[in-house]
Amino acid sequence: MDAELVTLAEQVLAANRALGRRIAVAESCTGGLVAAALTEIPGSSDVFDRGFVTYSNEAKMELLGVSEDVLATFGAVSPATAWAMAQGVLAHSPADIAVSITGIAGPGGATPGKPVGMVVFARALRGQDPESVVADTRQFGDLGRAEVRRQAALVALNLLKP
Repeated sequence: MDAELVTLAEQVLAANRALGRRIAVAESCTGGLVAAALTEIPGSSDVFDRGFVTYSNEAKMELLGVSEDVLATFGAVSPATAWAMAQGVLAHSPADIAVSITGIAGPGGATPGKPVGMVVFARALRGQDPESVVADTRQFGDLGRAEVRRQAALVALNLLKP
């Protein structure tokens, strides 16, 4: 496991542990990398509750309740989908804080307006107005599939910090 990811995961777990928060994630293009980094840390189960790997649109709909209309209108890689994924995590877990990741790691999959390396994130907190969900779009460029996924996991972990 990447040392930078593990160090950041340790920080995320410690900070959320101090606040008594439980974490859950929804991952698409990272394929479970964030969950893997968090569970690399011994004792993480007192903070990390679960991870949803929702790579396909069907998984996003079935496991997180993302509407078919959102996916058809905005696409899987969009702030609307990331927002719905983060809300879905909170609806389908006891977590207090949720992060979602959806993007195009490459080398294929780009469409007009959605290039390789585009990744969209959302963070939601239980008890906050759903409209207050934080969404962020990053363009990592064509760094190669592994590095886009790694960079996306780093951003997602940082979003889990208080």
